[in-house]
Amino acid sequence: MRLFTGLSIGSDVLRNLESVLNELRPTAGIRWSPPENLHITTKFIGHWADEKLPLLQTALAEMEPRPSFRVEVSGFGYYPNPHRPTVLFAAVHENPSLTALAAGIDAALERIGCEPETRPYSPHITLARIGSHRGHNEHKDREEIIALREKIASMVNMNQSEFGSFVPAAFHLYLSQSSPGGSVYRILSSYPLAENTAAGPAA
Repeated sequence: MRLFTGLSIGSDVLRNLESVLNELRPTAGIRWSPPENLHITTKFIGHWADEKLPLLQTALAEMEPRPSFRVEVSGFGYYPNPHRPTVLFAAVHENPSLTALAAGIDAALERIGCEPETRPYSPHITLARIGSHRGHNEHKDREEIIALREKIASMVNMNQSEFGSFVPAAFHLYLSQSSPGGSVYRILSSYPLAENTAAGPAA
């Protein structure tokens, strides 16, 4: 099985992101993320043996409780760069509590044999993957990327890239399953975050 941990998106932010996806989708024929797949990854696990799933779930459940925190989402970004992008994402503001959660998950899973992260944690919400769809044409891709960047620039200027904020109540273990229409993500188990009144109400 193919696994990762992450945060689901608060309802108000998800609604705003879905609206943006609806506006951007006609601009480029790339692999747009379905709204139900939107999330913030905290740890990519990759392939994991089915029989070892209880071990992994126990390791996550036994982590020291982490306080909840507010996640702010605004702006767009591209990996690896805007000129030859492979991913378009919604930006998640730097947050020490979110970074600490990701580090805690990484440490807990390293102890049971999961490969540790080697790169700095960079939270984001993947909106689309570029150049990896079936039958893509490189020249057409370039034209669509230019049109996409222009469209996004106009949205930024109109403050349409302020997606809002939310307070997650838990992080989740997700299963990623392949399907003819693309990957489908399913929550296998959830791990509550401790209530933090300073963070505000969960969304």
